Amino acid sequence: MGVHRKGAVPAVRADGDAPAGGGRDRYFDTLRALALVRVVAYHAFGWPWAGLVFPSMGVMFGLAGTLMARSLRRPAAAVLRGRLRRLLPPFWCWGLFVVGAMLVRGWMPGWQIVYWIVPLGDPPGSAWGEQAWEILWYLRTYLWFVLLSPLLLRVFRLAPVPVLLLSLAPVVAFQFLWQPPDNRFGTALLDLATYLFCWVLGFAHRDGVLARLRPAAVVVLSLAALACGAWYAFAHRAEYGTYDLDDIPLAQAFWSAGFVTLLMYSKARLRFDFSGLARMRRLDRLVSVFNARAVTVYLWHELALVLAVPLIDRCWDVPAFEAYLPLGSQWFLLAVGWVLIAGFVLLFGWVEDVAARRRPRLLP
Repeated sequence: MGVHRKGAVPAVRADGDAPAGGGRDRYFDTLRALALVRVVAYHAFGWPWAGLVFPSMGVMFGLAGTLMARSLRRPAAAVLRGRLRRLLPPFWCWGLFVVGAMLVRGWMPGWQIVYWIVPLGDPPGSAWGEQAWEILWYLRTYLWFVLLSPLLLRVFRLAPVPVLLLSLAPVVAFQFLWQPPDNRFGTALLDLATYLFCWVLGFAHRDGVLARLRPAAVVVLSLAALACGAWYAFAHRAEYGTYDLDDIPLAQAFWSAGFVTLLMYSKARLRFDFSGLARMRRLDRLVSVFNARAVTVYLWHELALVLAVPLIDRCWDVPAFEAYLPLGSQWFLLAVGWVLIAGFVLLFGWVEDVAARRRPRLLP
């Protein structure tokens, strides 16, 4: 797992992504926006500590699990069709450019090209385009969770708390009993195991199970999970060559479990809703754009960061830019990357509207 492979977080919104009382849930919306911002910063700087500060992947899978449980009040087949419809067109739009560029550079795919149609496995790609296509692991993992959710939700409701606790068992088994093979199947299995707890935790939040648990038990178990994840990451730093959670599945699973449980429990017990965000109109507007264009931001952000490098290189040829702009700063690279991301959102964000059967708009 490379530094660019993990930590990436698109948010595929559910139909009717709203709290039960009506309107948007700004607490979840804000978490989703923060996750995207953290992802872009992580891919610009490569900070190994970023996952400890805010485990974006765990947060996003927890939110997605909550929304999936809400959607499954409707017939499962209709829900699955809706999720596929929302996810695939933006993916295909982005894939036309990435696959086209790799083909021009001499890449020739085999039968695995089918994964560029429906990413049930990691889509193939050339080494030249790896920084762009390797982020697709999230779409693959999300898609499998969506397909498995009708069964997972039924099993969860048979014994909610035991199933939630046992959802950490697969990643422990893969670490100590059987290592999945280093191929498409094994990688997908390991990613599912790593984030299974967070997805099921979303079920627990939506069904009210989390809110009924005793605060002391939740806090103690969450802190224990955080401690376990941090200890494993730092104790095995020499083995993995880093303490970056994205490279250490077991540490990622436990740290995300503890962190996301505290976030979800705070929402359930303390009724956080961030409704005051509406008074800060520009910030509220920005959160809305991030949520409505989350898939676009996620898919195009690596390309934006890649393109920012030669663009900045050209700036060195302009004396005024060289004199007055911090061209050698990674922060400047991040700023240029965000400008390019905004451009991609304006150019291709409307595909998300079409996929959701909404009227296409430049900005929501």
